[in-house]
Amino acid sequence: MMLKAPRQDLVSIPENPLPEGGRVLHVRTPDGLRLRAAHWQPALTANGKLAVILQGRTEFIERYAETVDALLKRGFHVVAFDWRGQGGSDRLLADRNRGHVDRFDDYLLDLDAVMTSVVAPLGPMPRIALAHSMGGAVLLHALQRDPQTFERCVLSAPMIGLSMVKRPKAAHFAARMLAALGFSARYVPGGTDQTTIPFPDNPLTRDEARHGIAGKIFSVAPDLALASPTIGWAATSFAAMAALQQPSIAPSIPTPILIAAGPDDRITSTPMAETFAARLPNGRFLALPQSEHEILLEVEPVRAAFWQAFDAFVG
Repeated sequence: MMLKAPRQDLVSIPENPLPEGGRVLHVRTPDGLRLRAAHWQPALTANGKLAVILQGRTEFIERYAETVDALLKRGFHVVAFDWRGQGGSDRLLADRNRGHVDRFDDYLLDLDAVMTSVVAPLGPMPRIALAHSMGGAVLLHALQRDPQTFERCVLSAPMIGLSMVKRPKAAHFAARMLAALGFSARYVPGGTDQTTIPFPDNPLTRDEARHGIAGKIFSVAPDLALASPTIGWAATSFAAMAALQQPSIAPSIPTPILIAAGPDDRITSTPMAETFAARLPNGRFLALPQSEHEILLEVEPVRAAFWQAFDAFVG
C-alpha cells in the first residue's frame, strides 16, 4: 500500500472559485487511511440543515465548487470529502493515477469516518445527502445498513448499473478472474493513464466550460487527477452493483430518496436507476432529457430543472 499525505488545502482557480470560508479537515479512517474533507457554514440565513456531498469516481472536492455555492445559498451547512484513492486523500497504489480500492465496502469506512469526525461535531441538524454516480452506490449500501444515516437523499446518476458495459456479467466474471490471478492493481483492459477526455462527444456534460474545469485544476494541482480504474476496482464495484440490483434491496430502504438521471446517460444505467426508484417505499425519479452523466455540471436548463426538483423534495 502506497500512502501520500493528504492535500492540506483547497484549490481555487478563477474559472472555478470555491466559496469562501471552507475549512479543510483531515479524517482518519478505522483502517488508518487519511481523507481530505471540508466544511462550509452558510454566510447568510441558515436553514438548520446539513448537506453531505458524496462524489463519484475520479472526483474531488473542488469539482463541486458550484454545487457547494448553490447549497450555501440555500442555507445549508455543507460537508464534502474525497474518497480513499482519489482527490486529496490517501492513494492506495504506487502509481497514484490508477483508480483503485481493495473492497467496495471500504468506502463505507470512509463515510463512517466523515460522519463521526466531521458531521457529528456540528450538532443534531437534519442531514441531507447529495450523491453522484459511485457515491450514490456507496450511499445506497450505507442506507441498507442504516436508513437513519440521512433524513433525505438526492442521487445524481447513481451507479446501480453501467450503460457503458454491454455485457456486465461477463465483464464482472473476467475482472474477478484477473484479480484472483494477481492483476488487481493493473488498469482494466483498455484503461489508460489519461486523466481528462476531449470535449467533443464526451459522455459527461454538454457544457464545454464546465467540462474544462478539471483540466485547468490539474494544471495547477496535478495530484488531484485520477485515470482509469483498476481491475480490482472493477471486480469489487461490479459485485456492489449486482447486490443493489437484487429486487429485495430497494424495498428495504425507507429513506425518502430522489433519483435524477438523463435517459441517454452513456456511463450509468438510467433504466436500472428508474427501476430502483420505483421499488423504493419513498422513492421518486426525475428524468432529465438532454443531460449527460454529470448533471451538476450540465448546461443551465438541466441544472435549473435539477435544483427545482431538489428544492421541492428537500423542502
